[in-house]
Amino acid sequence: MNKEFSAKNLRLKSLKELENLLKEQRNYLQRLKLEKDLKKLKQTHLIKQTRKIIARILTIMNEKRKNEKKS
Repeated sequence: MNKEFSAKNLRLKSLKELENLLKEQRNYLQRLKLEKDLKKLKQTHLIKQTRKIIARILTIMNEKRKNEKKS
């Protein structure tokens, strides 16, 4: 896993940065799935890894929104 996508590093980013990162990762996942369907993807583990990164980003975004409401 890339250290850029660790929970610690993601928590340091702003909500807007996380939204942009989420959009990028969703586009990347879509490309990976397309390549898999076309039998061009050799590293199929990247699909699972990208899904986990997306989930991590969404979790941290929800935490930030929850903390904003409490403040």
